[in-house]
Amino acid sequence: MTKTCVNFGVIGAGGIAFRRTIPGMLKAKNCRLVAVMDPVNIQRVASEFKVAKAYEREADLLADPEVEAVYIASPVNCHLKQIQAAAAAGKHILCEKPLAMNLAQTKEAVDACKKAKVYLQEGYMMKFHGAHAAIKQMIDEGRLGKIVYMRAQLSCWYPQMPGAWRQDPKLGGGGALIDMATHLYDLLAWYAGPVRRVAAMVNTLVQDYKSDDASATLLEFKSGAQATVDCFYCIPDEASRTRLEIYGSQGAVLTEGTIGQSVGGVLEAMLLAGAAGYDAQQSKDVVRKFQKVPFPKVNPYTAECSYFADCILQRRPPALNDGRNALTIADLTDKAYRSYKQKKML
Repeated sequence: MTKTCVNFGVIGAGGIAFRRTIPGMLKAKNCRLVAVMDPVNIQRVASEFKVAKAYEREADLLADPEVEAVYIASPVNCHLKQIQAAAAAGKHILCEKPLAMNLAQTKEAVDACKKAKVYLQEGYMMKFHGAHAAIKQMIDEGRLGKIVYMRAQLSCWYPQMPGAWRQDPKLGGGGALIDMATHLYDLLAWYAGPVRRVAAMVNTLVQDYKSDDASATLLEFKSGAQATVDCFYCIPDEASRTRLEIYGSQGAVLTEGTIGQSVGGVLEAMLLAGAAGYDAQQSKDVVRKFQKVPFPKVNPYTAECSYFADCILQRRPPALNDGRNALTIADLTDKAYRSYKQKKML
């Protein structure tokens, strides 16, 4: 009989795993959650999701022969050792972003998976959002013409909280930039191709912790396209519309509410606008004929888990968010932080 389901174990079952990924995974028909691990309150997690096996140590979960693949959602400073241990145990690995604290650690993680011949996928789930997938199709079909400029924003209010590892760069590798801006680096590079140069402004402006709560990034792509990414931990959630804007020689697509952890949002497009003649009046009072574009309402966490499970079942290495992509984003992240320290574009 053909195998149709992959048995998953979760390492770090609190936080994002508890709120988003486990509920999403349970909706994926090709995923079966068989074990959860967390050093704190793991029985509550197991009870919530009706999982029989609850572990307090990752070594115990990795020794479980029923577990075929793991989803890692622990603090970033734990990722490398957990990836190495999971790879050595022969488990395929879906790991939350960022994959590791820096580029050097990311290389070690990717190498461990290659050596063990296990699949590795990083948790940049925004590619799986229905609107973002629809935009990718428009771009690939040439409907926007040549991409010239993009802008993406993701901000929230993230005040000081006891035990919040993202607020300590020794635990998370940084703050708003490595945690949120990298999501958008990944998404925009999916649309426009490799990044050639980066410059970033990074600071802690409002919150009382060591991680950066403010970041603005300028990206130049090898294609010549340009982009800006703004991500902050110090803007109220209600004040940020999480917009995505993509402008090409033949039109534009705009979204609101699709960036982040959502399923919905609004996608609008105006296409083939560049086919018109030159407007000598340059009137900016014209009615802009953007039209709403329907897209499937897909839970991105369900979709990323289902995609990874399919790769395992079909013995096909992930094409999205694989080790090579992880190295690319880690390199870009390191350069972004260094660009601010060195006050130059890298």
